[in-house]
Amino acid sequence: MVLLAMAHAVPGVEVHSFGAALMAALVIGLLNTLLRPLLVVLTLPITLLTLGLFLFVINAGMFWMAARMLDGFQVQGFGAALLGSLVYTLAGLVIHSALDRLFSR
Repeated sequence: MVLLAMAHAVPGVEVHSFGAALMAALVIGLLNTLLRPLLVVLTLPITLLTLGLFLFVINAGMFWMAARMLDGFQVQGFGAALLGSLVYTLAGLVIHSALDRLFSR
């Protein structure tokens, strides 16, 4: 649902259908689970040198890679991938926080 809304809000990000958004969310989740930790460890010196800002580049790379793997999900350039990954991450944090408050009782 977030990817569908983001396609209207972020220029350069296109999602063609609900099924494509669902597959994109699955692929982004798998990439973040399997590949992102390895990239974080390998780029640790750069991440420390940039005070953690390089993690945004890694997130954008994961977002862009998911778009390259799927047909119904497209990202036009690094700027769109960076903005899209930021919006996607912030939306995930908001949803996670809301669910924590809802089910912590």
